[in-house]
Formats: sequence, C-alpha cells, structure tokens
Amino acid sequence: MPSYLFRHLRSIWKYMHSLIVSPFLSLDQSRTMVSSSRSLQAIISAGWLTRKRAAALSENELIAFIQSVISDEQQTEPFYVLDLGVVVDLFDTWIRNLPMVQAFYAVKCNPSPALLREMAALGSNFDCASRAEIEAILALGVSPDRIVFANPCKAESHIKYAASVGVNLTTFDSKDELEKIRKWHPECALLIRIKPPETSGARFQLGAKFGALPEEVVPLLQAAQAAKFTVPGVSFHIGSGATHFRAFEEAIAAAKTVFEKAAHLGMPNMHLLNIGGGFTAGPRFTEAAPVVKTALQKYFFNEPGLKVMAEPGLFFAQSSFTLVASIIGKRVRHELREYWINDGIYGSMNFLLYDHDDVILTPLACTSNRGNPTCKGLKTYDSTVFGPTCDAVDTVLKGHPLPELQVNDWLVFHKMGAYTSACGTKFNGFDTCAISTYIAYSDQS
Repeated sequence: MPSYLFRHLRSIWKYMHSLIVSPFLSLDQSRTMVSSSRSLQAIISAGWLTRKRAAALSENELIAFIQSVISDEQQTEPFYVLDLGVVVDLFDTWIRNLPMVQAFYAVKCNPSPALLREMAALGSNFDCASRAEIEAILALGVSPDRIVFANPCKAESHIKYAASVGVNLTTFDSKDELEKIRKWHPECALLIRIKPPETSGARFQLGAKFGALPEEVVPLLQAAQAAKFTVPGVSFHIGSGATHFRAFEEAIAAAKTVFEKAAHLGMPNMHLLNIGGGFTAGPRFTEAAPVVKTALQKYFFNEPGLKVMAEPGLFFAQSSFTLVASIIGKRVRHELREYWINDGIYGSMNFLLYDHDDVILTPLACTSNRGNPTCKGLKTYDSTVFGPTCDAVDTVLKGHPLPELQVNDWLVFHKMGAYTSACGTKFNGFDTCAISTYIAYSDQS
C-alpha cells in the first residue's frame, strides 16, 4: 500500500470509527486500513464490503501491508491484521460445501467487532454463550432471531436478558436448566443438547461438561413437555479440532433417535438439528463436509422440513488474523539466540499452554535488514522466543530456526485468529485487549 493512503486514512479515521468500530473499543484500540482509496470509499458509502470485491491478500501483499503499518504508523506495539478477503473466501467455501447448513458463528472464538460485522454482512447467524456476546451482536443491528443462546448452563440474569431482547432459542441438558428457563423465559424454544460418541479425536472433548446421556434424553423431553416448552430440535458438538469425521455420522445418527423418541412421546415433530462446531478450514473441512452431507441424507431423508445449523468458530477466525509482534530484547549464548517479544503466553499465545499446533511465523527485519526484511537465504540459529512477562512459563518457542535478528525487528505469526486475543489477560500490565487490529483486503473491482 502506498504511504499516501495511510496518511489519508489517518486524516479521516474519526469518521470511519463511527461507522465500523464497536463502541466497546476506544479509538486507540482499533484502526482500519484498506488496500485502495476506492475500497475506502466503498466502506464509507455502503457500510462494509461486498463479497464480489474482497479477495485475500497474497503473502507478499500481506508482508508489504505490515511493513507499511510499521513505518507509516510508527507502530511499536503488537498488532493484528484481519484480512477480510480471507473471511469472504471461507464463507464462500462453507456455502459451496455445506449449502444446507446455516452457519452460526461462535462468537467466543474471536469477538473482534470487525470480524463480527463482516460475518453479519455475509449472512452468518451467531452462536452466543453469554449476555455480553448477545449484546455485541445486537449492537451490530443483527436481529435476535439470528442468535442461538448455545450455552447449556446459563446464569439466571443472562436468561432474563435474553428474554428481554427476544433471543428465543437456547440449549439445555438438565432438569435444573429447564427450571431456570421456565422461571425466566418460559416462551423460549429449546434444543436438547446430547453427548455424542467421543470418537472424533478432537483436541478438546466437551462431553465431560455438556450433553445429555442417552438414558437421560427421554426424562428430559418429558420434563420439557410437562413444562409446556417447545423443543424443536437437537444439538451436539463433537469437540474442537476434530480429526476423525465419522464422528459426525455417529452424532447425527444419535440425534435422529432423539427425534424419534420425541415423536413417540407425542411431542410436535422436531425440525432443527444443530451439528455444533469442530470444523477446521482446509483439507480437514473438505474431508468433513461430505461425511456430514451423506449422514444427513442417510438419517434425515424423510425430514423434508429439516433445518440444519452449525456453530463454526475456528473455521472462520483462525486464518483470517495475523499477529505481528516486536522484538524488545535479545540475548546471545554461544550459538543460541534468545529473543523477547511484546506479546506472549499471557496474551495472544495462551493457546500454546494446551494446544501444541505448529507456530507459523515469518521474521521481519524491518530495522536491521531493510534490503532483505524476510531474511530469505540467511543463516539461521536455534532460537528461543519469550513473551514480555516476568513468568518463565511465558515462553513462546524453543529451538526454532530464526535468522540473526535485532531489537525493534518483528516476528509475524500467521493463523492467529482462534482463541487468541479472546483468551488473553492483563498479567504484568500487558493488556491483550489493547492490541490494535488493522483491516485489509485486496480490492478486485
């Protein structure tokens, strides 16, 4: 991006802020950058992007964009880049592969106001788990009937709030939850959350905390029937980061038996099936989608009015965000290089404590090697990367090959949108919520 555009953007930022940034963020917490003045005008005129215009940045465009942010904005703090072109591509991928499944984006995964607004504009509905998440979605002008309150155990005050704003679909898996809902939101429609077979190989199984056991289903349906609730369907979640997708077929089969049990009890025919989350973009999704479609055809072929919903979070958020962190310290011990950066385990990298996915990063030697900032072809050294806090646990990488870098150079971390900023803390005064987000996409018009 040319530097003149950044200067122009800074001059009109206050106006842009009123149009596209959530009221939960202050001016210095979120900024918007786009890739052409024509794109900028489109946002001002139309409110947001259109699917036909936005495409994902190439790797070179992304690096150039980051360099421009660092130099033109004189940035020294960590920041995110949200590529709305990636979001648009992923939404199209979802529709192509699972056209019969309505996406309810899982807000908990990444509640970035810019991401939420783009998802709403593309037509996504939303999975909310708390009053604050519902408030964030309603603040975008989204109708409450596009929200499922998909937390099987809710605080009474949150149930009362949902009733007051017209969020009328939620989940349950216990008689105690039914009693709370009967007391505070008796007109709410309910999805019975069942525990699916734990065969998905998911990194994070949810069955120990959520989901009715097979022997609990009929008593729960009877209790809901006695309380005069409408129970239009079934919900399940095979777990986050699933790898064995036959689990979807098994869970869909289990859901079908619940439909049949409800009919046997004389309840109105069920017509909603929530297949939850567990989707990851890329080859895993293209493997999972046919399993879901085949299972729906196999078990629900005689349900012409069936509506299917899902709660993808990681699928949309993970690859849409890039984190850029500055090197704030360095130590050399023989051939080992040790670097400190201004984000870490207590911030955006907290997932490393329980999720050992490979970290994908690009060095960016903006200060020490401007002629070759990505350090292609240079010698690398075993390197340790620490976060900024005083806790030794705050170690991001060990034994990672990196070129010789200096203080005020940068590290670019890719695929950093899922359960990163949403799970950060303020430990030692390093506030993850204060990290700026720059918005980018490639304009195809």
